[in-house]
Amino acid sequence: MRLNRDFFSHPTLDVAKALLGKRLVRVEEDGVLSAGLIVETEGYVGTDDMGCHARAGRTKRNRSMWGAPGHAYVYFTYGMHYLLNVVTEMEGFPAAVLIRAILPIEGVERMRVRRRGKPERILTDGPAKLTQALALDLAFDGVDLCSVDSTLFLEEGVSVDPDKIVAKPRVGLFSVPEPWKSIEWNYRIQTAELKLRLDD
Repeated sequence: MRLNRDFFSHPTLDVAKALLGKRLVRVEEDGVLSAGLIVETEGYVGTDDMGCHARAGRTKRNRSMWGAPGHAYVYFTYGMHYLLNVVTEMEGFPAAVLIRAILPIEGVERMRVRRRGKPERILTDGPAKLTQALALDLAFDGVDLCSVDSTLFLEEGVSVDPDKIVAKPRVGLFSVPEPWKSIEWNYRIQTAELKLRLDD
């Protein structure tokens, strides 16, 4: 079952943790699915968050963050990578969850081709790796992930024990001032834990 708009309308950090174990699904042009279970997320919340793109105000690049919850915010970074975020909370308030890693479970061979034969353990273990594996780019920026017609969406996956979630500082915020640099808004679950759930 696809996640509905209400799921994404909650506080960003709650959504970031709730997304662990959910399925990220990309419907290919030929109808074949590529999918993975989310194993790492990060929260970015509002204009006061110095690690968030919204700190600079509304721009052409980040305007999707101000949209309704449940939409995609995809941006291009370092001149080579696309990153996928999911907009959260309420329309007009810029907040989103970055999908940092997934455990590939469907369409793995296609992912491997796009990742030039990389082994499965490092196939989608980073935000740029997963967008490359799923062939996601700026064409998906602003896409309504809750629409029944969307070829990119999230759905129920496997249950995650809240006690198994590890919180750490967000990744790569080298020039961001404290407390935003060290605040523990990165959430992850071990892939081994999800594999055990899949086998239940």
